[in-house]
Amino acid sequence: MNTFSPQRRKLLQYGFGSLGIFAGNALLPSAIQAASLVSLLTTQADLLPADRNGVRLPAGFSSRIVARSGQKLFDYRWHAAPDGGATFATGDGGWIYVSNSELDKRAGGAGALRFNAQGDIADAYPVLSGTNRNCAGGHTPWQTWLSCEETDTGRVWECDPSGRKAAQVRSALGVFRHEAVAVDTQNKQLYLTEDQPDGCLYRYSARNFDTNGNPSLADGILEVAEVFGGRIGAVRWHPLPDPLAANTPTRKQISASTRFNGGEGIWYHQGIVYFATKGDNRVWAYDAREQRLSILYDAASYLSPILTGVDNITGNAAGELLVAEDGGDMQIVVLSASKVLPLLQLTGHDRSEITGPAFSPDGTRLYFSSQRGQTGRAEDGMTFEISGPF
Repeated sequence: MNTFSPQRRKLLQYGFGSLGIFAGNALLPSAIQAASLVSLLTTQADLLPADRNGVRLPAGFSSRIVARSGQKLFDYRWHAAPDGGATFATGDGGWIYVSNSELDKRAGGAGALRFNAQGDIADAYPVLSGTNRNCAGGHTPWQTWLSCEETDTGRVWECDPSGRKAAQVRSALGVFRHEAVAVDTQNKQLYLTEDQPDGCLYRYSARNFDTNGNPSLADGILEVAEVFGGRIGAVRWHPLPDPLAANTPTRKQISASTRFNGGEGIWYHQGIVYFATKGDNRVWAYDAREQRLSILYDAASYLSPILTGVDNITGNAAGELLVAEDGGDMQIVVLSASKVLPLLQLTGHDRSEITGPAFSPDGTRLYFSSQRGQTGRAEDGMTFEISGPF
C-alpha cells in the first residue's frame, strides 16, 4: 500500500485553486465559513504511524473497532461484507449506526449497532435480511434507512433503524443496479446512482405526501438525467416509461440519457447533490435550483492524485465532503473548496475497501468499515469508530 509521500503532500498544499482543476469550488463552503476539518488538518504534519488497529490518524484522534464480521454482539452476529451506513439519534441521547451487508444469494441485508449516551454499545440487531448485495443507500429526514441492492434486478428497501418495524420494498424507486440515494430536503425529491459502466443518474418525485410533509415512496415519478453539452451543463429530466424494467433496463429506456461511469456514493447539502463515479475517479455537483451539473473533483487532473477509487460519500456541518476510497491508498479524504486532505488511512487492508462513513448525530465520532478486512475476505470485515476534535 502506498503511503502519503512528500511529493503528494506538496501537490496537496497547492490546493484546487493553484492547480486550476476544481471546476465547482463555489459549491462548497470555504474553510473560514465554519469550523472545518481542512482548517484542522492543514495545521497538522503527515498522518501519524498506524495505531494498534492499523489506522493512521492525525494527532489528537483515536480509533476503536466496534464490530467484526462474525462477532456475536448481544443476539446478533455482525454481518459480513459491511458496506454503506448512516447514523440516527435516539431519544435517550444515544444513537444507532446502520450498516449494509453486500452478500449475494439472499444472504445480504443490514444490521445495526445501538450506542447509549456514553458511547457504549447497548444492543445489536438486524434491520433487513434475505436480500442481495446491499451496497450503499442513504438516510432520510424522516429517520429511516434506504438500503440499495446492487444487482440487475436490485430494489430499494426502507428500513426502521430501531429494528421494530419490518423493512418495506420501495419499487417506485426503480429496478436497476442501485448504489446510493440522497434526499433533497428542500424540494423533497430523491436522487439515485447506478453502479454500471454506462449507468445513469435518477430522480424520484412523489405524487403524495404524508401528514408531516414527507414524500411517499410508494407512488411517484422516476426520471433519468440528460446533460446538455456532454457531461457538464444544464440538465433535463426524462420520465421513465418502465421504472420496474419489465422489458428494458432503466438505463436503456431513454436514448438521450447521459452515462456515468460507475455511480457510487451520493450526498445532499444546501441545494447541491454530490455524487461520485468510480470508473473515472470523479466527484460531481448538481445544483438542484439551477438544474446544472459540474465536476467538483477529477483525479485525472492531478499528476499524483490524493484521492482515487472514489466511493462512499458523507459530509460534515462545515459542508466538507468526506470521500472513502475503494482501493487507492485506503483513505478517507476530505474535499473542501480549497484543498484535498487525507483524514485517515488503513494499513494492511490492501484487498479491501472503506465503506459506510457516517458521523454520529452530534458530529463527534466517525464510523466506517473495512469491507473485507486485512484478509480480503467478506467474512473478515471490520467496523471502526474514530473519535477526536472533529
